[in-house]
Amino acid sequence: MAVPGVNAVAAGQAWDAGAYARNGRFVADLAADLVDWLAPSPGERVLDLGCGDGALTEQLVERGATVVGADASPELVAAARARGLDARVLDGQALPFDAEFDAVFSNAALHWMKRDPDAVLAGVARALKPGGRFVAEMGAAGNVAAIRGAVHEAMARRGLDATAADPWFFPTLADYRRRLQAAGFEVAGIETFARPTLLPGDIRGWLQTFAQAFLAAVPEAGRAALVDEVRSALAPRLANAAGQWTADYVRLRFIATKKRPA
Repeated sequence: MAVPGVNAVAAGQAWDAGAYARNGRFVADLAADLVDWLAPSPGERVLDLGCGDGALTEQLVERGATVVGADASPELVAAARARGLDARVLDGQALPFDAEFDAVFSNAALHWMKRDPDAVLAGVARALKPGGRFVAEMGAAGNVAAIRGAVHEAMARRGLDATAADPWFFPTLADYRRRLQAAGFEVAGIETFARPTLLPGDIRGWLQTFAQAFLAAVPEAGRAALVDEVRSALAPRLANAAGQWTADYVRLRFIATKKRPA
């Protein structure tokens, strides 16, 4: 499912399971075909890296896989456990597993693991058995560019360093292919694509759910005003005449296989 590495939590990005369900359920809903890319088989052991509240983890279990969910958010792990799932609070940049899994799955989580993305890939490679597959989707270069730009500009007007607060790692296809190969993966398929996404409500809800790391850098008394300012700046580009909002998502999706020993 969709959530961050521990560095995002440390940077001020916290998660409320109820707010996430209201404002972010589309993240899991739009990844149903990513489960088809993984094509889990009955009896396979799968790690769901960034499992969130377990919405996609449940789908893997329903296909017969034995699944371990891992997420840095205790709140979302608690929500996943409430579904009856095996979910654990773990740092995606320091995974403790050694050749335990047939596959690793991750949706909308890797871009939160900004502190050391190569450590994430090294940990995934360690966690997989030789020949195991890694199937994931994350934000790509250009993801939420309009939203991110408006937040950066609003913070700059207040003399705040948005770059230091920015919790996201959105790589290019070429960069991430290189990182995968350096970590010992053979890349079977990789693509980027624009996916403008209709939001379930106002952009305020999105900002309050996904942009907390930025808001945490703003004095509390000024946060609502910043959100309103960002909303006004984005309305001409991202809101339609009916008041519906669309986020400018760009995604990176891949399937890679851990190389077998020569």
